[in-house]
Amino acid sequence: MSVIVLKSGIHDTVQDGGRYGFGRFGINPGGAMDLSALRTGNLLMRNKEHLPSVELHFPASEFRFEQTCGFSLSGGDFCPELDGKRLETGRAYTADKGAVLRFRKKISGERCYLSVRNGFDIESWLGSCSTNTTAKIGGFRGRPLDDGDRLEFLAPEPIETGPRAGVRPYENSKIVRFVPGPSFSELTAISHASLKNRPFEIRSDSDRMGSRLKGEPLYLLNDEERISAAVTRGTIQLLPDGNVIILMADHQTHGGYPDLGTVIAPDVAGLAQLGPGDEFRLVPISIPEAEQAFLIHEQGFRYLKTGLRLFRN
Repeated sequence: MSVIVLKSGIHDTVQDGGRYGFGRFGINPGGAMDLSALRTGNLLMRNKEHLPSVELHFPASEFRFEQTCGFSLSGGDFCPELDGKRLETGRAYTADKGAVLRFRKKISGERCYLSVRNGFDIESWLGSCSTNTTAKIGGFRGRPLDDGDRLEFLAPEPIETGPRAGVRPYENSKIVRFVPGPSFSELTAISHASLKNRPFEIRSDSDRMGSRLKGEPLYLLNDEERISAAVTRGTIQLLPDGNVIILMADHQTHGGYPDLGTVIAPDVAGLAQLGPGDEFRLVPISIPEAEQAFLIHEQGFRYLKTGLRLFRN
């Protein structure tokens, strides 16, 4: 009762909602880069929202199902095919025993999530099944998937193919909103104008730790040494060379770089689907505006849950 990796992809790992509550020990949360896609895939499977799924990058791994099982793909569109039949991202399917899942080309997004009905049988570490490749623990043997790896299912079963879940048009995510942090007001007037009016570009050296940005260098009025403070997913740090990095899933637990703000949760998901060369604008918003954006984001998941429940009834 498993799925076998016929051909491994680029850094495909098992990830869930993250490993929180251990920052004081220097253990970062990890988890899926695009939590919205993870939640969507699990909801399509009638699973709990943060169960472990396989986070895929393109070129993605190829899989063979050893047991009939319901599955979904969410997030980026890598042109998936099941035994040569084109599939849609954001929809539930059932794979028969022996069926092969392949990904032909990247249409949009940087990360796609493979979720299965009732979830994968992955051992938990500190309350999470996410892979921590630095510590080499969690997920599948603490490492990315390799040829021949077998991911066991908990309780595989078929599932009806339902309506397509609303999928965010990641390729059009040109606005990333953030709440200004303690160092934002210390930017020079020119840097303020540059941040608000000029686009940033994702650099090729970005990874799960952070999205490194290319753009006009930013400067503070007073460049002084700072005391290290806690950071989180979405923290915008200003590096000594004037460039910016936005911390992502595998971020460190604290840092001493100036804190320009924090990207709001709904937009971190879209940011996770941007790749090298993609451009976007950083837009500062107020805390009430961030709260409203979060409520609208969560309302979308409530609508999805309701729609899936009505379809199945």
